Amino acid sequence: MHRNIQRLSEQLNSIIIGKAPQVKLAVVCLIAGGHLLIEDLPGVGKTTLSHALAMSLGLKFTRVQFTSDLLPADITGISVFNRERQQFEFHPGPVFSQVLLADEINRATPKSQSALLEAMEEGQISADGVSHRLPLPFFVIATQNPSHQLGTHPLPESQLDRFLMRISLGYPDREAERALLKGDDRRTLMNTMGTAMSLDAFLTLQQQTGRIFVSDKLVDYILTLAAATRHSGLFAEGMSPRASLALVQAARAWALTEGRDHVLPEDVQAVFIPVVAHRLRVANTSQGRTETSATLLRKILQETAV
Repeated sequence: MHRNIQRLSEQLNSIIIGKAPQVKLAVVCLIAGGHLLIEDLPGVGKTTLSHALAMSLGLKFTRVQFTSDLLPADITGISVFNRERQQFEFHPGPVFSQVLLADEINRATPKSQSALLEAMEEGQISADGVSHRLPLPFFVIATQNPSHQLGTHPLPESQLDRFLMRISLGYPDREAERALLKGDDRRTLMNTMGTAMSLDAFLTLQQQTGRIFVSDKLVDYILTLAAATRHSGLFAEGMSPRASLALVQAARAWALTEGRDHVLPEDVQAVFIPVVAHRLRVANTSQGRTETSATLLRKILQETAV
């Protein structure tokens, strides 16, 4: 099992050079059964990582480019009248895949963004009063451009909360970028790579995640972190119980990738910011405050005793 994880990570790191920590977080997110949000500038490898994840796991992959004129039906599907049968028939949209890449999700209008809410939370979509189940496993990997760029519509808190993690790739270092410039095109490399892990092995990993032991003391540690976000005055609202559950889920998956059957405080700390930062809004009680939620959460981690 651990070897399968290593093989998957090695293959992804051969495509996304110099970003091993972010690649590991992405793998952990999918093993934990969560949806992934990748936020960064255009051109740093967000879409490439998303596509490589799906290909490495051999999952059915669909990409939707989110634009301002995208309609909800373009994602979920539409009912079309069949003249021969004299009835409406539902034609599934691209959401009926195992991995949906919502590329530049914040360039679509809020109405189109909300079309994913039911799919991400319930694993189904509803059309004309009928519910349609989505394939298993089902993941949304969304890429997002910085909110200060033109033509973006910020995701509402309700949708941000559906993503288990948010990660950022950032610029590559000099040596990694040198390797990119001198090497083969990333798309060409992806076309030659095979499946690093079978679907059965991946589903087994997901099942095993739920069996990773979490001690009472570790639960207390997570509760203390949650309380710090709620009562510190640093955030407009603190961690919700759903965020605490997500933190446990991600910490279990991280421990599994480390080859352990129990969660340590270090596992919680490793996933704390990717799991929690996008769910919290910095309070504007102090004039001139410029800290991000990630910066403030890092302070909470440092000040909270294990």
